Formats: sequence, structure tokens, C-alpha cells
Amino acid sequence: MELKAAIEARTSVRIFSDEKIPLSDIREMVRLAGLAPSVNNFQPWRYIAIMNNDLLNNMADVVAQKIEELPSSKSIAAGNVKKQVTWFSTFFKDAPVVLILVTKPYETVLESAVEISHDVINEIRNHPDIQSAGASIQNILLAAVDMGYGACWLSGAMFAREELEKMLKIKAPERMLAFVVIGKPRSEHKPKIKPNLADSMEIIE
Repeated sequence: MELKAAIEARTSVRIFSDEKIPLSDIREMVRLAGLAPSVNNFQPWRYIAIMNNDLLNNMADVVAQKIEELPSSKSIAAGNVKKQVTWFSTFFKDAPVVLILVTKPYETVLESAVEISHDVINEIRNHPDIQSAGASIQNILLAAVDMGYGACWLSGAMFAREELEKMLKIKAPERMLAFVVIGKPRSEHKPKIKPNLADSMEIIE
């Protein structure tokens, strides 16, 4: 598939068939993820691939519990909203593969030359390590489309980030950042219609 076609075909898929994904395909997606640009070529990431149904169900239960514990507003729709958010944050339990992106703090050479802390530099630069992670995830999403799979970028599970990190033995300075859920779509998914960003682009000549 041509790159342009993969970009145009990509859409978030959350309901999958029971078809398993060959480990070789998962490895190839992660290999392509590692080719994304990263700040100072630091590559502050690694991936964990989870295909164990029992573990995924336990993880989803922990996420659901954390969302349930969130203080509810007085809105009439509060209960329904929390249920909706819970589903969107836990549907990963039914996916053939969940890739977890784990990052570590990047080391910038500027820290050795100025009396400004790492955190301040990171803030000034709008968190280039997280920007790099986004590029890595995008590579996986497009690779999944190219290889005939559906995928979804998921951050809702981070409601239980600390608990999930303990379950997976992820220790500081590493940090769980996001999930990418992958599988064969159960049904056809058409990309959502989106505005042409070029139409609103500011041009300065």
C-alpha cells in the first residue's frame, strides 16, 4: 500500500475479530515504530506486547475500578458518561494484541551548558520526548493499516497508570505513556470525514 493510501485509510478500530496476529507482524510494526524521529535521536522508548487474555482482563478491571473511584459531578449524565469513558478505556481487553509504549526521560546536551533544570527545558521545548513518542505511535498505526490490520491509539488506560506499571514491573525512571491496540477489524471501518487542514493553513510569503 502506498503511504498516502495508508494515511487516508487509517481510522480508529476498537472492535476486533478473534484472529491472532503472527508475532513476526508485531515485531515488524515495532521495528517501524523505532524508525520514527526522536529528540536528539535519543529514542526514549520501548514496547511491551501483551497477548495474554487473563492479564488484559485484569488490567481492564483495574482501569475500570480507577474510573469508578473518580468523584462524580452532579450532572444528570455523569453516570452514563463514566460508563462510556470506562468502555473506551478498557476495550483493549478484547484485542489480540496490546502494545504498551514505555518511555524514559531524555537527556539533552543543553543541561550541561546552562543553569536550567531538565524539567524547565522540557517545558520550554513543549516536551519533545512526548512529541517523539507520538511519531513512534503514528508509525505503528500506519504500519498496521499497511499490513491489513486495524489499530487504535489509547490513553484512557492511564487512569490506572501507577497500578498497571506495578503489574508489569515498570520502574522509574521509565513511565508508561500509551497503548496501541491492534487486531483484524470485525467489520468494515470507514475513516471519519475530516476537514481539509490545508484549507485553514496560514501561509506567510
